[in-house]
Amino acid sequence: MLKKFLSVLLVFLMAVGLFAGCVKVGSDDGITDKTVSIAIQPSAAFIPLFIARENGWIEDELEEYGVSVVWYDFESGPSMNESIGKGETDLGVMGDVPTVSAIDSGQEREVVAISAQAADSYAVLVGVDSDISSPADLAGKKIATTIGSTGHNLVQKYLASGGISLDDVELVDSNTSDMAYMLRKGQVDAVALWEPNVTRIVDSGSGRILGVGSDCGLAGTNTIVGRKEFTQANPTTVRVILEQYKRAADSLDDVPASVWKKVARYLSLDESQVKAILPKYNYTVAISQEDIDALNDTISFLSSIGSIEEYDISSYCNDSYFKAE
Repeated sequence: MLKKFLSVLLVFLMAVGLFAGCVKVGSDDGITDKTVSIAIQPSAAFIPLFIARENGWIEDELEEYGVSVVWYDFESGPSMNESIGKGETDLGVMGDVPTVSAIDSGQEREVVAISAQAADSYAVLVGVDSDISSPADLAGKKIATTIGSTGHNLVQKYLASGGISLDDVELVDSNTSDMAYMLRKGQVDAVALWEPNVTRIVDSGSGRILGVGSDCGLAGTNTIVGRKEFTQANPTTVRVILEQYKRAADSLDDVPASVWKKVARYLSLDESQVKAILPKYNYTVAISQEDIDALNDTISFLSSIGSIEEYDISSYCNDSYFKAE
């Protein structure tokens, strides 16, 4: 009887061992936490993450490691920054200004990847019947943008490309949601903002594009950031997420119509508008020197207007999680 019992016990222990071998959890595997919380916001700069979520790719890959995924939706970078800062979320996608501002405020962050380079997703628009046709024509005009945003940086660079400065215009601080009305009603002569707001204004007939980021050296770099405490303790989890982001970026031509419909709904656009703005985004993922330079340029701009202190972003960029092939 004892021999039989020991035989059964041995078989049981072997089965448990085999089962445990299918779940790769442990610090030696680059995974400490069994849950990862991902923050996302409605911007075309992060379309691959929407696609990966809709397809369940991240969940499928992390299941092998016994890691579950929790998604959190935010409207903008500042609220996402607050969540990551509190430790409620671990990774997030955001624009250049929220990225560098959080680090300046003392939050322990790492830039783990680039979600998109999108210079032409940022634009200066004028009224459809405006006679303004160059940066120099904006001298003495009213320009609405969100002070301290990438749109503000765009205005400065675009004016400089025409030989004038912010001192030569009247800058009006505004929310992106109000700019179409202000332009249509003639309350301002121009607005500076980003997609998908640019497309909404153009398609509604409220304005036309005067200039874009690539006309004046604005890179439009968007990032994937993480809490340093989490990323360094869970490099395998971070790597898997970035690999699935790249997988989605590489499969944009093969996305089913049903998924595009969900993405469009999330961005409050129709499917044709989403397809039209896609060429404005380069979903590179890997961090390049060009990206570091672009983020440092953002830091210099924000420092020049007194928003943050000057520092070098390279100390906060970690390209070890994802390498370009």
